[in-house]
Amino acid sequence: MAPLFHLSIPVNDLDRAKDFYLSTLGCEIGRETKGRFDINFFGHHVVAHLSPKDAGMEGGTIPSDGATSPLRHFGVVLEPAEWDRMKTRLEAADVEWVLTPRISFEGKPAEQRIMQCRDGAGNVVEFKGQPHERVFATDAPA
Repeated sequence: MAPLFHLSIPVNDLDRAKDFYLSTLGCEIGRETKGRFDINFFGHHVVAHLSPKDAGMEGGTIPSDGATSPLRHFGVVLEPAEWDRMKTRLEAADVEWVLTPRISFEGKPAEQRIMQCRDGAGNVVEFKGQPHERVFATDAPA
């Protein structure tokens, strides 16, 4: 069995966060206790903790192929067909886009579909779409 990635995120509203991850993204919710709940985030373990003072602290921006992206964000790399389905799902949910769906680094080894949206509880979630074997591709020839 492959290792699971674990991430703990602050949220400013547990109900809004739960609605986003469950209803909008289709993730499953696991254990819940006062002030936190577990999310099966595409097979990985994310825990949302109620911490309003820490949620929404994006901490600057970074360049992203002609656009800018919040420095503090997390997400998932999906195969291109899965990314297309998630794009349709997010558009139907009328999410608040941070980076609208686009192709970045077109024609380069690191070409990817990318989009970012807000979870409504203080976090930016990114979705990349590219074949998994190209995730660590560089522009340098092999």
